Amino acid sequence: MRVVVVGASGNVGTAVLRRLAADETVTSLVAVARRTPRRPPPAPYDAATWVACDVGADDEAATVTTLADACAGADTVVHLAWAIQPSHDRQRLRATNVVGSRRVLTAAGRAGVPHVVVMSSVGAYAPSPGDEPRDESWPTDGVRSSSYSVDKASVERLLDEAEATTDLVVARLRPALVFQRAAGAEQSRYFLGPLVPTRLLDGEVPVLPWPRGLRLQAVHADDLADAVREAVVRQVRGAFNLAGPGVVRGPDVAALVSRARLREVPPAAARAALWSAWHARVAPVGPGWLDMGMSAPLLDTGRAERELAWRPARSGVEAVHEAVRGMASGAGTASPPLRGRRV
Repeated sequence: MRVVVVGASGNVGTAVLRRLAADETVTSLVAVARRTPRRPPPAPYDAATWVACDVGADDEAATVTTLADACAGADTVVHLAWAIQPSHDRQRLRATNVVGSRRVLTAAGRAGVPHVVVMSSVGAYAPSPGDEPRDESWPTDGVRSSSYSVDKASVERLLDEAEATTDLVVARLRPALVFQRAAGAEQSRYFLGPLVPTRLLDGEVPVLPWPRGLRLQAVHADDLADAVREAVVRQVRGAFNLAGPGVVRGPDVAALVSRARLREVPPAAARAALWSAWHARVAPVGPGWLDMGMSAPLLDTGRAERELAWRPARSGVEAVHEAVRGMASGAGTASPPLRGRRV
């Protein structure tokens, strides 16, 4: 199979390259990214032929042409490209996330690609704050106060349109939060910012403030990459929820970062503090992320287990553990987005 991975240099992309590079079914691998690894690239980046392309660039015609050329002859295009920063530049985020996704679908259609696998998210779902697991039929209307969620929901509508008006077979993967140790430096930059001393995450946080009622799911990037592999090889269509076993709650995180010292805070107070910090350019992400976390559904992963034979090797808590240790150590890779902290 010839597989094209768009957004191949980030957290998920790196794990997907690792998985596909080790798969004999994949005989040709093309990686597309705005910032490509240095040459010659080390593993796993050396398994692919690299194409530089910013899916959100101003010149739409040139971008689609570059993408279509990269997609030529592909059996599947895996679309992972997504921007979280700069969080204050809404236009730029939408250009990459929504306009860029439309361009990838257009290019795949122009190149005659029969199958696309698109990385959606639990963030695409409408609020469901209880603990009842939701399957893939739950509405993908998003959370209005979260730009990330709004964009994920918008991409779901693009996929609806593509399925209704083209011959593309579309698979939508909707994972929980995705973690791996190698993305530690990237995720601390994206979510904690430069003012947080990440070394404290190694059990030295005095006390962990935790919004009351917040519960999360997580999936390890390598487990997610296994699901991507199965979706590619099986040429499946439809939506698939993906999360590691278990639910992550405040005490689980406090056991890692603050020696179990935990203080629950009212969600409204946490939101107000985050709003102020984000507007002061101290926090890198805004209160929409908290809104999404407080209301996101717990994912029922039964369909992926049945139709992809997907069995995650790590629990959600184990994935978070890796992420925390990666943040504390500044872990990274040779990829520009995942470049580790310089000592």
